[in-house]
Amino acid sequence: MADRQHGKLYPLPSQNMVLERDLGKMPVLECRRLGINFGGLAAVSEFDLGIGPTEITGLIGPNGAGKTTVFNLLTKVYEPTTGSILLNGKDTAKMSTIELNKAGIARTFQNIRLFKNMSVEDNVKVAMDHSIHCGLGTALFRLPRYWKEESDAHERAMDLLGIFGLQGMANAKAGSLPYGAQRRLEIVRALATNPSLLLLDEPAAGMNPAETSELMEVISHIRDEFQIAILLIEHDMNLVMGICDGIAVLNFGRIIAKGTPEDIQNNPAVIEAYLGRKKEAKS
Repeated sequence: MADRQHGKLYPLPSQNMVLERDLGKMPVLECRRLGINFGGLAAVSEFDLGIGPTEITGLIGPNGAGKTTVFNLLTKVYEPTTGSILLNGKDTAKMSTIELNKAGIARTFQNIRLFKNMSVEDNVKVAMDHSIHCGLGTALFRLPRYWKEESDAHERAMDLLGIFGLQGMANAKAGSLPYGAQRRLEIVRALATNPSLLLLDEPAAGMNPAETSELMEVISHIRDEFQIAILLIEHDMNLVMGICDGIAVLNFGRIIAKGTPEDIQNNPAVIEAYLGRKKEAKS
């Protein structure tokens, strides 16, 4: 994969940062002083992050740093103790998880959550339910509108599966797919909800180097093709540094650094807290 040229990040009035190409556009996501406590323990605190509408952002940090907790806050699995989350400028405080998904956030999980006994295509079509507008009577009596909606859903599902090389497996049971293909299918299903922000929780987990390289290309293609923002948690630093425009580093529930991949690679706090101290040369 060719080396990517990373653009500069610019501060917003809220002290968050977005890419130069997204200046003047409303951020797709802004977290302001976000935090959550469990039994008096602050799992995440003072979490500030802005993501432009076409930005790929990485959230990295040691195990237990609070990365998945942040994803759970963003998708309303948890309610924040402090702070606010703005999605396309709208406060998500009163939204349910379902409402938030309809508003534009979709995610994948560390542990694959597919309907394993359903076909690959049906897994994708399930995610389209909120965009299908035929009523119970129309579906029950198989009226013309039902068949039109069914045809449209089939075409969209096959188009999405084609992006990930899964079109030929459309009729197979999801649980029969190799691990890497199941990972890709989960991303396809998330895309089927038409998100403006896609959250990927360790998308390269369990993949070999060839699959990971292919995934990097696919993630970049998703951003360019669908013009959406992507926030990913990932431990594979080659992937993170290769495709992310901006990176936030989390440690003990707090962001200790934000910037471009180049900024993060050379940040002393990151080297110490995440990458580990460099061993002093022996004299």
